[in-house]
Amino acid sequence: MSNKIIIAGGGTGGHIFPAIAIANALKAQSNNVELLFVGARGKMEMEKVPMHGFHIKGIDIAGFQRGSFFKNISLPYKLLKSFFQVRSIINKFKPDAVIGVGGYSSYPVLRLAQQKNIPSFIHESNSFAGKSNILLGKRAVKIFVASEGMEKFFPAEKIILTGNPVRKTISASAMTRSEAIPYFKLNPNKKIILVVGGSLGAQSINEVIAKHVIELDSLGLQLIWQTGNTNASFYASRAHLSNGTWVGSFIEEMDKAYACADVVVSRAGAMSVAELCVCKKPVIFVPYPYAAENHQYENAKYLVHKNAALLVKNEDAKSQLFKEITMLAKDETLQATLSENIGKLAVYNADERIAEEILQYLAQKENKVNT
Repeated sequence: MSNKIIIAGGGTGGHIFPAIAIANALKAQSNNVELLFVGARGKMEMEKVPMHGFHIKGIDIAGFQRGSFFKNISLPYKLLKSFFQVRSIINKFKPDAVIGVGGYSSYPVLRLAQQKNIPSFIHESNSFAGKSNILLGKRAVKIFVASEGMEKFFPAEKIILTGNPVRKTISASAMTRSEAIPYFKLNPNKKIILVVGGSLGAQSINEVIAKHVIELDSLGLQLIWQTGNTNASFYASRAHLSNGTWVGSFIEEMDKAYACADVVVSRAGAMSVAELCVCKKPVIFVPYPYAAENHQYENAKYLVHKNAALLVKNEDAKSQLFKEITMLAKDETLQATLSENIGKLAVYNADERIAEEILQYLAQKENKVNT
C-alpha cells in the first residue's frame, strides 16, 4: 500500500524548490509514495511544480499585505474559502501525512490535517520562525530546521536539525565555468557578476544595476541579471546598452549561472543562502527589509559574522552597493576567503534526511497498526 503525502506551500522559489527537492528525495527512497502538491492559485508554484513532473492543486489564498488596509479586506473571505477547498482536497486524496514548507497555502492545509489527526511535518527554513509555523509546530510530529537555537520557537523534542534542501541540479552539479559560459554568450576571460533578487526580483538591487550597467561594462565586468517580472522590459532595455550582459526575468538553469559567477549579489532568503553555501560563491547580500521578523537580515548577519559574506542594507543599496560590487570584483583575495568560509557552511543532504525521517515515521506507524 502506498503512502499518500501532501506537500503544501509556495509563493516564492525559496519555498517551491526545497519542496521539489524533498519530493524527489521521497520518490528516490520509496517506490510506494504518491505525492500531491497544494499551492496558491496565481503563484509561481502552479507553473514550476508541474514542470518537475508533480501534480498540484491550487487554492484561493493570499497573505497579509503589510501597510495596505484595502488589499486585506478580502483576506478573511479567501482564508475561509481556502479551508473549504483544502477540506475537499484532503477528503478526496486521503493523505497519510502532510508536509508544510512555508508560504500562504501551507497554513490551511496543515491546520486541517492536524484537526483530522493526520501526521504533519514542518520545514522551517529561516533562523527566525514564522508565526504560522510556530502555531502549527505545537501539533506537528516533527519540525525540520536549518538553524540551531530553534527551541525558542518550537518544542525541543520535535526539532531535527537538517539544514535546507538544495535542488539536486545545483547541489550535485558538475558544471564548470567554461561549460556554462556559452549558455549566456559571455566572454570567459572577463569577470562575471551574477545578480539575483530572488525568484520575484528585487527593486533596490535592480535600480542600482540599471543605473550602473554601462559602468560595469566599461570596467570590464560582465553581468548575468535575473530581474524578476516587475519592470522586466525596462531593465532589459537598460541591459542592452551593455555588450557584456545577459538579462532575463527568471533563470531556469541556475546551475549554469552559479558556475559562471565570480561574484554574486543576492537577497538573503534561506534558500538563496543554502545554494550559495553549496556553490561556494563570494556574495554581497542585500536583505529584503520587509520579510517577516526581518529574517533575511538575520540570515545574512549570521554569514557576515563567519566572514563568509558581505552585507549591504536595503536602505543603503543606492549609495553603497555599486561600490561593494566593484571592490569585491577586483579583490581576488577577499573572493577566495569568502568562498572558502561560505563553503564550510554547506549542507548537501537535507532533502534526503527529511525524506528519511518522514518515511521512517510512517513505516513505524504502519507497523503499530499491523501488530
